[in-house]
Amino acid sequence: MAKKRTDRSEQKSAEREAAARAYAARQKRQQLLRWGGILIVVLGAAAFAYRYFQQRQLLDTVTTASYPAGQHVAGKITHKENPPVGGAHNVAWQNCGVYNVPIHNEHAVHSLEHGAVWITYRPDLPADQVQTLAALGADDYMLVSPYPGLPAPVVASAWNRQIRLDGAGDPRLKAFVEEYRNNPANTPEFGASCFGAIRTTATADTLTDPAAGMPR
Repeated sequence: MAKKRTDRSEQKSAEREAAARAYAARQKRQQLLRWGGILIVVLGAAAFAYRYFQQRQLLDTVTTASYPAGQHVAGKITHKENPPVGGAHNVAWQNCGVYNVPIHNEHAVHSLEHGAVWITYRPDLPADQVQTLAALGADDYMLVSPYPGLPAPVVASAWNRQIRLDGAGDPRLKAFVEEYRNNPANTPEFGASCFGAIRTTATADTLTDPAAGMPR
């Protein structure tokens, strides 16, 4: 009888030890999960902060202007910037998209007013870089065209914003597009379309008669 009581006592003791070990293991797992969650949050915050810092750093070379919107003028317009970033422009905007020949400044500026980013490049830019720019131009509110006499290999413009770039692979290009494309903070006519207007190029006389380049 005494032996049976001893056996039961040892069994209960073993069960208590097993339960204690299981509880300790659960506590350890929960602690690891808590620390893992905290680490994920910290790393996520650090990545966001780094990306924001990098974005700001890349955009430090953006030049700005302060042109008011809504100035519609017929005919040829002389702009201060090259390419222009705002100011007076034609009543008809340039349809967003990729063009392989120059387009009229006057129509392109109106597209900027609607939220477009206009990527211009020197006509002698290597073909592979032109293809890279064309791929970016496939998105909404993007305008891509060659531009003779450009002050840099590639220039990206938004309304009242512009950046000169070393080429299509310059990391500042995507940063600029992400920051300013169809952004309500710098788009005077946010929500306006970038289609349904001028689709012809600079060879067409659409500055005095915009209807000549409108869809029929």
